[in-house]
Amino acid sequence: MKKQTKNIFMVSLGCSKNLVDTEIIAGSLLSAGYCWAYEPDEADIYIINTCAFLPSARQEAFETIEDAVAWKEEVPGRILVVSGCLPQWDKENECRNAFPEVDLWTGVNDLENIVKHIEEKSSVCGKSAPVYLYDENTPRLQLTVPHMAYLKIADGCNNCCTYCAIPGIRGALRSRTVASVVKEAENLIGNGVKELLVIAQDITAFGADRPESGETLVTLLEALNRLEGEFVIRLLYTHPAHYTDEFIDFLAREDTKVLPYIDMPLQHISDRILNDMHRHVSKARILEILKSLRERVKDLTLRTTFITGFPGETEEEFNELLDFIKEQKFERCGVFPYSAEPRTPAAKMKDQIPSEVAEARAAKLMRIQKNIMKKANRAWIGREVTVLVDAVDNGFAQGRAMMDAPEIDNCILFPAPGRKVKEGTFCQVRITDADSYEFTGEIVKGNRKK
Repeated sequence: MKKQTKNIFMVSLGCSKNLVDTEIIAGSLLSAGYCWAYEPDEADIYIINTCAFLPSARQEAFETIEDAVAWKEEVPGRILVVSGCLPQWDKENECRNAFPEVDLWTGVNDLENIVKHIEEKSSVCGKSAPVYLYDENTPRLQLTVPHMAYLKIADGCNNCCTYCAIPGIRGALRSRTVASVVKEAENLIGNGVKELLVIAQDITAFGADRPESGETLVTLLEALNRLEGEFVIRLLYTHPAHYTDEFIDFLAREDTKVLPYIDMPLQHISDRILNDMHRHVSKARILEILKSLRERVKDLTLRTTFITGFPGETEEEFNELLDFIKEQKFERCGVFPYSAEPRTPAAKMKDQIPSEVAEARAAKLMRIQKNIMKKANRAWIGREVTVLVDAVDNGFAQGRAMMDAPEIDNCILFPAPGRKVKEGTFCQVRITDADSYEFTGEIVKGNRKK
């Protein structure tokens, strides 16, 4: 008897690293003969790839599961699968017990066997330590716009920051080989990708788990830089503790396809708090790195994040952070109030700061940072930039230049009536106006090769 085709509907929650996992799940199922459903009502199988990094992420996962449970109960025989970080985080089966309607719970290790688990209805619930790492041969369905793709070079993390649950969810650092990453990059570029976004929990730690290989982030970037094609490379999720002179030398080169955009979460600047956070870096070293980057990398955009209200943070330490932000004038910045994450060392620390104090401090920093970002953006007015067009609609185009990553940063809006501006192409735009979160511009030369 011929096997009946099943339709799958997927929801991906959380970060870009999780989205790559969703793409792998989708690719594996489509390769096995399953079909894609664009609406839940068209599906036989509903898969939610979850995030569990913060309480807000888990709450979003719970609400999404509740919606999916209602979907399942409408038609007998429907299958509900919850995958990813939430099952891996759920060591005591609290979530599994709360949602008995879920048919399968699969963790981080189960991506490559997702077809087997669905067909056998074998829940594994993320009990084993994460060791899985995909490669260039793994089926993957790209779910971003065609001209942009995430390139995950490693999984897991060895930094073990005291506030972070990621090592307990994603496991220890596991780097791919340079050859594997380069081959996948070649495939993506060959399929029309114009922007490769290099990601991992910490891309600057790439290769540290395999020191005998001699492979580092710089050797990887050099190999990617040699690839032919019209594309750019954007680096996300770097860690200041792992910056080297060699890395900064590479960023300062004029022949690099790597954009002058650095995402470097700093979290704080007080030496005591950095030590309690287990950040492996001092204030002096951070200042040294920032000075070197500013002096050597032309038109650099620095994105960072900070945490306010970490246990024991005094008014003096908060003001030290406040002064640091005013001095450094980061072009892109996010600030988050600390919240105690269960099973992390910071949650057990003394002198927990009231949430309302942490939130007030975060809001104060962001008020100042908003003005800093507005001034930084307005400094681009009158300048020409190369824009990768993300969308064209009703005579207007939307895109991003070198200073902005997708989803988290600004976009540039510009009129394109009757012009040959297409999604996924580069064009020259002169910036005519800017505020804290958006640019407007006008086409200078139309589409052009970079």
